[in-house]
Amino acid sequence: MFKKVLIAEDFQDTNRGIVDALRNKLNIREIQEELYCDTAYNRLKLALEKEASFDLLITDLFFKESHIDRKLSSGTELIKAAKTLQPSLKVIVNSMEDNPVKIKVLFHDYKIDGYVCKGRHSLVELVNAIDTVSVDKTYVSPQINLSVSNNVFELDEYDLLILKDLADGFSKKEIVEKFKRENISPNSESTIDKRVSKLFDEFGAKNTTHLIAKLTREGKI
Repeated sequence: MFKKVLIAEDFQDTNRGIVDALRNKLNIREIQEELYCDTAYNRLKLALEKEASFDLLITDLFFKESHIDRKLSSGTELIKAAKTLQPSLKVIVNSMEDNPVKIKVLFHDYKIDGYVCKGRHSLVELVNAIDTVSVDKTYVSPQINLSVSNNVFELDEYDLLILKDLADGFSKKEIVEKFKRENISPNSESTIDKRVSKLFDEFGAKNTTHLIAKLTREGKI
């Protein structure tokens, strides 16, 4: 079992519940809390320098804006920095995010060890996650289905150019004119109209706003 745990969470009430659960259920006594990603990283760094490193980092993904200048403003930035500093550090994310696509990215790209989706039973799940991760296994909240495959349709550079202009408020006709000015081809209205229609079909979007929102949520743009 882990002996030294760092919690990065900007809501103190949430921190208090996690600390109580770790002490009462898992008998973990050395627990530190930080409200900001920068201070959490600094604590990890200082502990490593003193040869008293943390075993586990529990972090949220989203941190509120503050008046303090920050180098690290999100949980993903903290995880990346922490793993670079201490590759062996175990990481469990405790967050409201429930999009399987984004959660799969956390495991694949950020090498996290566990994911707990905040909710009614999240403290129980967090205890289970810590138990699981402590024996070098991965944990995911039961309600998150990571076996759901990503949409197989791959966006190419041309699609992304169209989507960027749509997101910026351009109409399809305006995109045609812009592509012609910038010598981007194909640039006929029928070609762009067909491409946008195909994107609607592939991603089940009802309109341009819905399409942009879905692709943003899935981390494709």
